[in-house]
Amino acid sequence: MRTEIHINSGTQNGPVITFPISDEIKATTLIPSGKMITDSEKMSFVYLLDEEEEYGQLHFERAVWPLLVDSIKLDTNPVIIFDGNTISLTGFIEELTMLIYNIEGNNNYGEAFTSAVESAFEEILKRTI
Repeated sequence: MRTEIHINSGTQNGPVITFPISDEIKATTLIPSGKMITDSEKMSFVYLLDEEEEYGQLHFERAVWPLLVDSIKLDTNPVIIFDGNTISLTGFIEELTMLIYNIEGNNNYGEAFTSAVESAFEEILKRTI
């Protein structure tokens, strides 16, 4: 069964951005894939997880986009925490950065999503790669 987790809160402690997950999930089945996609209809960035038989999705909702900006600025992959387990989301920074530059000015993602990303990640988009 596919796991879909919506992340709408997180914290920063020094250089580490942490996203707690309250959903009951099996730690042994969630393996970071290092890949991200978007869900422009749900206005979220989606980090993909490998599971034993299918895949999982971590949906990073607009409420946590400022923490995603901080992750890029810190150049540190965020972590998820659940049931005392901590998992680093490998490849997160590279994938997210690639996506936001691809979304900039690209209304194929939908005008509302493109505008929201451009606004939220304006500080990052102004930087040169």
